[in-house]
Amino acid sequence: MATTDSLAAHPGGGFNPPVPTTRGGPDYGRFIDAVRTLQDHARAADAPDEVITRAADLIEAVSDLLAPYDADEWNSPSGRRMDLPNRGNILQVPMHLAPTDDGRVAGHAQFRRYHLGRNGAVHGGAVGLLFDTVLGYTAYKLSGSRAQRTARLEVNFRKIVPIECELQVDAGIERIDGRKIYVASRLSDGDTVLAESEALFVKLLPGQP
Repeated sequence: MATTDSLAAHPGGGFNPPVPTTRGGPDYGRFIDAVRTLQDHARAADAPDEVITRAADLIEAVSDLLAPYDADEWNSPSGRRMDLPNRGNILQVPMHLAPTDDGRVAGHAQFRRYHLGRNGAVHGGAVGLLFDTVLGYTAYKLSGSRAQRTARLEVNFRKIVPIECELQVDAGIERIDGRKIYVASRLSDGDTVLAESEALFVKLLPGQP
């Protein structure tokens, strides 16, 4: 929930960047990985009824443990742990990205069992989520713009995207036209292109949320 201080600092206007934090301590990354693994088990487990009952009891107990500490987005460590992959944001597909010497962005990603659609393939919406993250990072990192929003995102699916495999991502800026940043990316398994994406990001004006 929002606190009085956070509402005063973030009244609604402006795209406020996350303030780095170390809150959550040295086990916050482990905590995020444990939740991801729990999501995988929830997607995969075919356990006896009594095991599911016991698991539900334990998960509810953990939720009860954490509930008194719910914070708004400005105070939660999620998304603000710059020392962790994806800044400790559990929503995003696990990946590592970095600018390259030739002015692009490259890295690797791995979809988990949680992202399964059917027949060993990643759900298409999860592929879109990956591209939005990759291209948003690319627009920010390579353009120098502090704040922009996704205006359009297009995905072309070339091959089945497999779960639980380390895949390669590559992205770059196509052009910049005023406030418009045009970016493109591809997702590959070795030399095989699995999906491609093009997006338009628009730089925000002062005060735009």
